[in-house]
Amino acid sequence: MHSRRGARERLHPARRQPPPGGRIVRQHDFSCHGHGKARVTATSAYNPPPMSKSKQAPPATIAVNRKARHEYHLGEIFEAGLVLEGWEVKAMRAGKCNLSDAYVTVKDGEVFLFGCQIQPLQTASTHIHPDPLRTRKLLLHEREISRILGAVTREGETCIPLKLYWSHGLAKCEIALATGKKLHDKRESEKERDWNREKQRVMRTRNKG
Repeated sequence: MHSRRGARERLHPARRQPPPGGRIVRQHDFSCHGHGKARVTATSAYNPPPMSKSKQAPPATIAVNRKARHEYHLGEIFEAGLVLEGWEVKAMRAGKCNLSDAYVTVKDGEVFLFGCQIQPLQTASTHIHPDPLRTRKLLLHEREISRILGAVTREGETCIPLKLYWSHGLAKCEIALATGKKLHDKRESEKERDWNREKQRVMRTRNKG
């Protein structure tokens, strides 16, 4: 004869996490006096509700500095965090950001993003006074700051922002050390860009055919 504790353990098996497929099978053993064992198998579906549109993750890319690769030869690239205000985060999630005239500078051992335009949403609180062109601090490791400072002061390079994007729910800024292109370099870049566009057009035409 089974003990009561053993019966309770069989009647209430430990809860298990659903497998990757999203379906879990629970098996219970019931024993009755004079009647052997009967196994009852019960299945239950585990389907988490879909995320609502308002809670879905925003696109990874926020803004791209399209002039950067046209006007500069890019060198070492860094990923920096940003110090932002609440209204700026909301505006960036809505894509209200422009990097066309932005640049990076080092001052007093810290790195700052200048000229990045973030337009506040119309729903922004009236208690704040947002500045779309506010100077924003970039967060980097000390060795990265030293590398950028040395390249700018001793090697004559400049530091430019390439893009803003989301990474694990946090806004990041990709910046690069760069040197300005000469006129013939820009023309070569334009030719290469036009050639790539033409190749894409030809491929689309062939695919349609």
